[in-house]
Amino acid sequence: MTASKWDLLDRAHEALRIAVIGVPADAWDRPTPSEKWNVTQVFQHAAGDQLAYAARLTGGSGPAEDPFEPSGTLAGPPAQLLEPALAAAAEAFAGLAPGTAEVEVPLPPFTVSVETAVGAAALDAAVHAWDISVATGQASPLTDALASALRPAADALVEPLRGFAYGPELAPPAGEASGPADALLAFLGRDSQWAPPAV
Repeated sequence: MTASKWDLLDRAHEALRIAVIGVPADAWDRPTPSEKWNVTQVFQHAAGDQLAYAARLTGGSGPAEDPFEPSGTLAGPPAQLLEPALAAAAEAFAGLAPGTAEVEVPLPPFTVSVETAVGAAALDAAVHAWDISVATGQASPLTDALASALRPAADALVEPLRGFAYGPELAPPAGEASGPADALLAFLGRDSQWAPPAV
């Protein structure tokens, strides 16, 4: 496991890793909160996004397929796609110093501060870890603490991507049990109470 030296990104990468490891063998075609994609497609998208961040930072090669058009077919074990993607992103971010004012990212506005770039990559990994986890009956990896740490990047980056990478903002669930994770998911257009359809 490669560490990025950025705690937020390392936590998000670990959440994605645990979610993917926990997918049962017969669950890869299950529906997810990302309406058009099954578990395999969300996984391919999440891994591809991390490769895209690495490529923008280093000038190296990006994902083999468009992360926004995932095929739904894995060529090998999930780890063979996931681990190189996480390692590439971690290594790319490890080379960046805190306080760097301009860092290239693969989505608008394309140039942000290093802290926002780290948050963007972490947000992507953590939210897709949540997608995969809730689709496959696992506990949510998106804790309130992690969601709070991700919120500044979401506030900075989500609005220009509505209708493309994120859906319309939803109202968070009412009640005392609702917290930062529910609020973040609602802001991203996700229903924190989503559950897979009954079989």
